[in-house]
Amino acid sequence: MDIKGKVTEIVDKIKNDKDLKQKFDENPTQAVEGIIGVDLPDDMINNVVAGVKAKLTGDALSDGVEKLKNLF
Repeated sequence: MDIKGKVTEIVDKIKNDKDLKQKFDENPTQAVEGIIGVDLPDDMINNVVAGVKAKLTGDALSDGVEKLKNLF
């Protein structure tokens, strides 16, 4: 499984669906498994969830920086 590719796919889906974002916030493991449609081993799903969280946080920070740049 291409974890990096799956993380990007999951992040895109979460960013574009408020209900999915709420589900991810409440139970990230269940949300990710629902998106990919596979029950993964704990070590693998934990890596995917961590990657999704990092990417969502990184993207939010990046958006914030872009907004700040536009102010100056």
